[in-house]
Amino acid sequence: MKPPRAAERPHSVVFHGHERNDPYAWLRDENWQKLMQQPEVLRQDIRAYLEAENKYTDSVMKDAAGAMRVLIEEMKGRIKREDASVPQADGPYAYYARYEANSQHPIYCRTRIAAPGAPAFSWTQSEEILLDVNALAAGKPFFRVTSADHSPDHAFIAYATDEKGSESHDVIVRNVASGKVVDQNVSGTDGGIEWANDSRTFFYCVLDENHRPSRVFRHRVGDKQKKDVLVYEEKDSGFFVGMGKTESRKFILINAHDHVTSEFLAIDADLPTAAPQVLAPRRPGIEYHVTHNGGRWFIHNNADGAEDFRISVAPVDSPDRANWSDLVPHQTGRLLLGMVMTACNLARMERVDGLPRIVVRRLSDGNEHTISFDEEAYDLSMVAGYEFDSDTLRFAYSSPTTPREIYDYDMTARTRVLRKRQEVPSGHDSSQYLSRRLMAPSTDGEMVPISVLHRRDTPIDGTAPLVLYGYGAYGMSMPSMFIPNRFSLVDRGFVFAVAHIRGGTDRGYRWYREGRLKKKPNTFRDFIAAAEHLIAKRYTSQGNIVAHGGSAGGLLVGAVLNQRPDLFKAAVAEVPFVDVLNTMTDGTLPLTPPEWPEWGNPITDADAYRTILGYSPYDNVAAKNYPNILVTAGLADPRVTYWEPAKWVAKLRAKKTDTNILLLKTNMAAGHAGAAGRFSKLEEIALIYAFLLKVFGRLHLVKTRGKQRAA
Repeated sequence: MKPPRAAERPHSVVFHGHERNDPYAWLRDENWQKLMQQPEVLRQDIRAYLEAENKYTDSVMKDAAGAMRVLIEEMKGRIKREDASVPQADGPYAYYARYEANSQHPIYCRTRIAAPGAPAFSWTQSEEILLDVNALAAGKPFFRVTSADHSPDHAFIAYATDEKGSESHDVIVRNVASGKVVDQNVSGTDGGIEWANDSRTFFYCVLDENHRPSRVFRHRVGDKQKKDVLVYEEKDSGFFVGMGKTESRKFILINAHDHVTSEFLAIDADLPTAAPQVLAPRRPGIEYHVTHNGGRWFIHNNADGAEDFRISVAPVDSPDRANWSDLVPHQTGRLLLGMVMTACNLARMERVDGLPRIVVRRLSDGNEHTISFDEEAYDLSMVAGYEFDSDTLRFAYSSPTTPREIYDYDMTARTRVLRKRQEVPSGHDSSQYLSRRLMAPSTDGEMVPISVLHRRDTPIDGTAPLVLYGYGAYGMSMPSMFIPNRFSLVDRGFVFAVAHIRGGTDRGYRWYREGRLKKKPNTFRDFIAAAEHLIAKRYTSQGNIVAHGGSAGGLLVGAVLNQRPDLFKAAVAEVPFVDVLNTMTDGTLPLTPPEWPEWGNPITDADAYRTILGYSPYDNVAAKNYPNILVTAGLADPRVTYWEPAKWVAKLRAKKTDTNILLLKTNMAAGHAGAAGRFSKLEEIALIYAFLLKVFGRLHLVKTRGKQRAA
């Protein structure tokens, strides 16, 4: 097949006296809000173009169809078919989710704990199935349960369902004893649910007409939605609204936030009809998050110049900033990431020199100790439990070579017990792989961390193909974690590297500040510097690298392809945010106003306009050679709307001067996260891996490896 060519239709855009022609603006369906819920209303000429691109992708990848099937089975082989999460104790029950052998979706369950006060893993075998998502999903092209929360008295389970991938959810309540649905009256929510302590009232947040979570309602089980009471409404379109509950179960929390400012309100969970109380009024640039213990609020915040954050305390009855006092003071270079509270201890996650660690503080006397780990690069996370009066902290640990491990840590005895190690049924020998942390000098002398994974027998002489993954936005760090799918490339001679570039918080909050707004170009320079350093260290060679990123990481991919296409043989951009200038000048889109603090507001700020214009991938496509490129999109995606990748690909087709492969694959039945099922998701990953193996002339290794595994 010949590649599709999108029609060019003149469309003029003018800001700050600068005129741009956007010939593919017609690919945006003006009825996009309705499209999120009813994909079938997509305008026919747009649908025809997207489907033509999908058919072209299938045609180009036809010779890799067998390899994709092998890759899917290979990746399935690394998934334990019958699996379960580690149970969490809550009073008389232990709650968990499990998968059956061939199931796509989880089954939510509980079982009675053997004796009062016994740990969650001391259960009886009287399993109760609370929710079988597989049964709910049967016959549906897309189905996801985003949250499932039991009521405090264990009588009900409330769950949120998304049937389009658009992240608009219905909330359904079942009676656990009878299994009957007792409430399916709530729709249009963001998927969050928080129960009040009466077990008959819950709170939820609805999406507005522009798909933003902006209003919190109180609902009584069994009532019609029109009877629900508006509890909070956010008037500023630049703020999103979320909810939570303190570990003490004393307060329901409502938070309004953008990327650099936050505000919390609290409702006594025993008094759900009470009005929410603001804890500390929002102030631009001040972020804070709260939890509760006894008569005090514990406040994780960056006020008073605490760029890498501190933990303060304030009385429950007077939580305003004037009454904050330091519990854990600010320390430059030690980024405080979050905290988990129990009755007697406060556990905090912090990052120093790019590596996370957990510090436990005994509240009675302030005594602290650190939970230590040995590997050169690893990922760590804390898991908050249901029970507040407990000395146990659960955490998860993995590294690029070490499968995920779940530990229960006794914060008093300072001992840990392994509760679960991720099984790789097809086998995984960590000793066959090497994981390294490198430091690459960027253009201004900053040192950019790179995590590298490869087989011990992969030659480090410049001949290996290398996948370089990056993100670099919103202060999100890239964890050095175990991702079993990557071994389908690593076992075939690829080096896999992650560049911890500016825009994330991998090296503290300053690392984020230096990669946003007018300093956003540092993100792209860091990624290019990482590629050049890996070439210099002979992990790969110029023109033998894959640039890989998704969402805001897709913006990264698009920007570096415009700047240094010569470095790369291929690129993978998953649901890429590439039409930055058009998106950030459209205040009706879901994420635009909340993201002006991240990118700048090009509508009102001419400097921000020029900065974004300088790197926006779509606006900078030029008549030159580009590497082989695979782009993915989701039709119902509210985060990166489908037309961004579609327009980018259309412009690349018209402008580029090479004959390299350029593919666009749009999932017509999903959104930003792609397929919902655990096995269906593998089909999307197999397409990416088969594309890379094809481009690098290694498809034959799939068949070889497949036969060896079968043997």
